[in-house]
Amino acid sequence: MLEMLRAHGLDAGPTQRPALAGTLSGALAAVPALLVMLRLGSLSRLAAEAGVSLLAAGLLQALGMALAGAAYGLLFRRAANDRKGGWLFGTAFGYLVWQAVAVPLLQWLPGEPRLQGRPVLGLLIGYLVWGLVMGLAFKPVHRPLQGGLDKQGPRAHTAGWR
Repeated sequence: MLEMLRAHGLDAGPTQRPALAGTLSGALAAVPALLVMLRLGSLSRLAAEAGVSLLAAGLLQALGMALAGAAYGLLFRRAANDRKGGWLFGTAFGYLVWQAVAVPLLQWLPGEPRLQGRPVLGLLIGYLVWGLVMGLAFKPVHRPLQGGLDKQGPRAHTAGWR
């Protein structure tokens, strides 16, 4: 095992593009998450608190989720590509983003808590759904983005080994 780690390393190489794969996976996963937030009233409440339209609030949430997806790819690197554990990494990261970003921004502002009841539950479930879908989507999104140094497809190095 140690020899394999020395040979291949733990860091994602320059041709692996984990940040791009995370950004695309995060943006893709934003769709079901925003639907959950819309259904449970979180998105409309966020829009009302920010004084923007529902569409603008959804776009800002999707942008934030895409950026958080890039952080996911950079944080987990090769582990994010795990077929069996990706859903768990993603769900845990979704909870972390909810706990570290969404809750402090909305609850630590002066005055009463901004979200209560069903909208805050929708926010939590939305981020958990976002993390789950992102973790599941990372590997299929990442596969076509990987390229060899010879500018051929990701499977070019295995063509002669059948």
